[in-house]
Amino acid sequence: MKLESLKPAAGSIKKRKIIGRGQGSGRGGTSTKGHNGAQSRAGYSRKIGFEGGQMPLQRRIPKFGFKNNNRIISKAVNLDTLESLANAKKLKNITLEVLIQNGLIGKKDVVKILSRGEIKSKLSVTVHKFSKAAVKAIEAAGGTATVIG
Repeated sequence: MKLESLKPAAGSIKKRKIIGRGQGSGRGGTSTKGHNGAQSRAGYSRKIGFEGGQMPLQRRIPKFGFKNNNRIISKAVNLDTLESLANAKKLKNITLEVLIQNGLIGKKDVVKILSRGEIKSKLSVTVHKFSKAAVKAIEAAGGTATVIG
């Protein structure tokens, strides 16, 4: 094999379609864009959802529901998670800083403690919100549930 005998694989190189170079090329005149209309013009781009003038789907379907822009989304942490964290790190007080350091929540999260699982340790928990069942479970184990204002 010599360098001058190298060729690309058969069918791997395709010729570019040359348009707009006169009638003799077979692709002159309208340059494969058909006759007049928006799509034949320079700079044309179809709007998202455009259906050729038919009423678009997003306008045919009725609007419904309500989205509250002022909603506060809480990050849920369950009692079984608190129990396992307290046992692993030998903790008695659980605060936002402890939860952030252990990767359970982000710095800006609003935290709500929910009641899934059991809690046996006597823990002092200080976060933004608690479910009623979670407060009962924490106090039944001898701990305290403090809400940050």
